[in-house]
Amino acid sequence: MRTRRKQPDVPVPDRPWSEIVPGLWMGGHEFRGPGGERRPVVVRGEFGLVQTLTRERPGHGPDPGVRHQVWPIPDGPLDGTQLAGVIRLAQAAGDALDAGLTVLVRCYSGYNRSGLVVAHALTERGHSADGAVRLIRSRRSPWALHNELFVEYLRAGLPTARLLEELAE
Repeated sequence: MRTRRKQPDVPVPDRPWSEIVPGLWMGGHEFRGPGGERRPVVVRGEFGLVQTLTRERPGHGPDPGVRHQVWPIPDGPLDGTQLAGVIRLAQAAGDALDAGLTVLVRCYSGYNRSGLVVAHALTERGHSADGAVRLIRSRRSPWALHNELFVEYLRAGLPTARLLEELAE
């Protein structure tokens, strides 16, 4: 399964990860170093829970003993099963935060797929969809959630989007 669309006009993030709200971080698998070069993001033990929305990439962590959930999804239309997984990951992130853990949600660049999970976690904590998107863009990058389909999923509500996708299948 291909999980990342090629988008040459989208800049590589300038940070490995960004804190969106206390304890909840968004990130990717590469970032732009000080000289402009692409650098791999390697997670060690900085977080209590790491959620990865792409295939596992050897050498990118996290360290053994860190709770790691992997759910590869495309940066494009999602089916009902994929949306159900996003909902479960957002719930797990919220539960981990409530338990006092720090959480990193990551995809390839740390913009869209991770943004979808983080935004849904925020809406479950009382943020509006548009408010969650604005917050993520202000903390991570203006490029965060540039996948407008994901923003539409959030505006509809992921449970509603999931039901609609399952009906269409």
